[in-house]
Amino acid sequence: MNVTRRNFIKISGAAAAGMAVSNLGFDLRPVKAHAQMLKTRYAKETTTICCYCGVGCGAIVHTSKKGDGRVINIEGDPDHVINRGALCSKGAALAGLVENTNRLLKPMYRAPFSTEWEEVTWEWAIDRIGRRIKATRDATFTPTNAAGQTVNRTTAIASVGSAALDNEECWIYQAMLRAMGLVYIEHQARI
Repeated sequence: MNVTRRNFIKISGAAAAGMAVSNLGFDLRPVKAHAQMLKTRYAKETTTICCYCGVGCGAIVHTSKKGDGRVINIEGDPDHVINRGALCSKGAALAGLVENTNRLLKPMYRAPFSTEWEEVTWEWAIDRIGRRIKATRDATFTPTNAAGQTVNRTTAIASVGSAALDNEECWIYQAMLRAMGLVYIEHQARI
């Protein structure tokens, strides 16, 4: 039998296809498709803002309803006016920020000149911060300037806001700071 190279390739291809079909089973009956159950089907859905940069992209957080409140999934919010559902690489990794075994969950305090951190209660930390802010404000408060004009300010305390706050929260925060007499008020979105 005289077989050319072209005919050899045709015969080999047909034989390989025939063997593949016969080994895999060739059935023309319709196949039933089964959709996979989404892991977010029974989860609680909450909208939030990404905490990484000053853009303020919207995200949807899915948390477990089993009572533990663990984060199951975080994705971009398609209804958010800034990002329309898209997230950058840091925003897409938000779940790693929340579900991190190294994340601190309680306040830590390091005494002056100490090299060790100690765990303290939230009540102690908030009380300590409040007392230190009041002491600094009282010690550095200036009711009038050199020209005798009323200024009611302190220049010893500054604040840098967070991109995780929405407009309303930022307004309340800066109103509180101005009521305390702060002059140096900045926001992460402007830096």
